Amino acid sequence: MATPPAERTDSPPTALTPRRGLRSDLMRALKDSGSVGLGAFPMGVAFGVLVVHSGLHWWWASVFSGFIYAGSLEFLFLGLVLAAAPLASVAVTAFLVNFRHVFYALSFPLHRVRGRLGKGYSTFALSDEAYAVTTGEAAQSFSSRRVLWLQGFIHLYWAGGATTGALLGSVIPAQITGLDFAVTALFTVLAIDAFRARRDIPIPLLALACALVGRFAFPGQMLPAAFAIFTAGLLTRYAWTRRERAHA
Repeated sequence: MATPPAERTDSPPTALTPRRGLRSDLMRALKDSGSVGLGAFPMGVAFGVLVVHSGLHWWWASVFSGFIYAGSLEFLFLGLVLAAAPLASVAVTAFLVNFRHVFYALSFPLHRVRGRLGKGYSTFALSDEAYAVTTGEAAQSFSSRRVLWLQGFIHLYWAGGATTGALLGSVIPAQITGLDFAVTALFTVLAIDAFRARRDIPIPLLALACALVGRFAFPGQMLPAAFAIFTAGLLTRYAWTRRERAHA
């Protein structure tokens, strides 16, 4: 008597697994980026309003936010464009403002991103917000797609907010002040969240001391001086901590 063929039960689940994994990563990335979007989108709106009130066409906000994609630099770049600053000044400013990304790369999980295109976009979209979300303990298990979706959503929040603000700029009174403080406010919130997560008191005290030294010792070059002193202080503290652990 012939034995009936075994039933095939693995084909449908196997076929649906990639789709389920993609949908799962998409929804998780959307959830991960939600809190960041609450700050990135309004900040983008503020930038878009400033672009229109500066006399530029609304679509410049989309170009700046889509291809430059560096919130603090874009606010500075807008002023440089309006002042017709030399290219060398623009390059030096961009280098100083975004130099912190060199240190971001030391701990950002780029090694988990697959493919050349994926790594290329992930490098381009490495923002302060994406770094803050992807370097925590909970993010150590993020997949390549989840990291890329997360960065894509944050990019969309910023660019979409800038475009929205530019389109609404004509109906928002030009007398409104404080829009340029949006970047400072966002960084303040990120700093508070980072402190709550790690409770590392020496770091904010060191940052405050470096800012005061830069303000009074180098009043004309406060930001570069404070960044340089703060970087040297962090490297010194890291070397000292590593030495203490080795002895222990």
